[in-house]
Amino acid sequence: MVQPINYGMFVMPYHYPDKPLAQCYDEDLEAVILCDQLGFSEYWIGEHHTILREAIPLPEAFIARALPETESIRLGAAPTCLNQHNPGAVASRLAFMDHLTKGRLNLCFGPGSTASDMELFGLDFAAASAMTREAIDMILTLWSSEPPYEIKGDFWHIDMTGQHAEDIGFGYIHKPFQKPHPPIAMPAMSRNSGSMKTAGKYGFQPFAAALVTANRIGSFWETYAEAAAAAGRTPDRADFKVCRAIFLADTTREAEERARTNAMGENFDYIGRVLDKGLGRDIYKRDELMSDSEIDMDYFMKELIIAGDVDHVLQRLLEMMEETGPFGTLVAMGYDWDDRDAWIRSNELFARELMPALNKAVGAEAA
Repeated sequence: MVQPINYGMFVMPYHYPDKPLAQCYDEDLEAVILCDQLGFSEYWIGEHHTILREAIPLPEAFIARALPETESIRLGAAPTCLNQHNPGAVASRLAFMDHLTKGRLNLCFGPGSTASDMELFGLDFAAASAMTREAIDMILTLWSSEPPYEIKGDFWHIDMTGQHAEDIGFGYIHKPFQKPHPPIAMPAMSRNSGSMKTAGKYGFQPFAAALVTANRIGSFWETYAEAAAAAGRTPDRADFKVCRAIFLADTTREAEERARTNAMGENFDYIGRVLDKGLGRDIYKRDELMSDSEIDMDYFMKELIIAGDVDHVLQRLLEMMEETGPFGTLVAMGYDWDDRDAWIRSNELFARELMPALNKAVGAEAA
């Protein structure tokens, strides 16, 4: 039997900078409540500290706010930016969140890479990946061992030996509610992804970003599977999460016109302008030899934005899967509700019509 494809949502969260922050947070909360009602399996929130358009610096606080408003949807930060936090503090607060959610917590570990966030914390871009790997090792050690703790690293040194006192319960890091810990994913954006090598090594879930083309997503799986096999693990495509910018309407013409000009299209243009300030637009490219000038809205609509009616989007997804291969969860991107009714309609079509049609097309209808 073919396992059904689950569906989730990821919000950066992306909003227009002139919209009041309280309204932005209310809309994000309304979105997660709607997703819960529509049967989305998971909802992810980005962590950013110094961006006008992406203003949730503590996703755990948003998760706590959403908990009593939702019933079954799993919640998580994507990612928890490990290079920006002490691993001991991350281990402690995420274990707390797991108990608070009664096991509805998902985890995603990765480095924060926003230039202004890195500057705020005084971090070196070149060390981000190494810091993330060290933090992962320390967090997993804290969750799997008993005090007293002494873990030496290149970037952090956790020494809780002097004040450990078993008789009064000092010097303990609590273990998570889920055993041995909540599911952990890692994001991938770059070619020959280091995070996919780490994810494969540890058995974490691979999570492909929405900013990359389908052929690169296929390469993520190859990198992940090779690393998993090298570590003696059997990779499972059911663990593979693929994030896409999807906008649905009753007609393809309406969906494409809206996607070009609403928050979805604006976001791709905005990130392009961010990339123009330093890294260049390579992350967007299907072919490394493409020039940055070729990466425009027409290109986004062809390669990265999937907009249309249900039948058109279904066909686009099936074509995409010829390059990505099978995956376990399709994660739709969420953006500013600049047209609330249109976004709600898109989400309803996604959950009630597109996902059943996609599962039928891949042979998972009976499940």
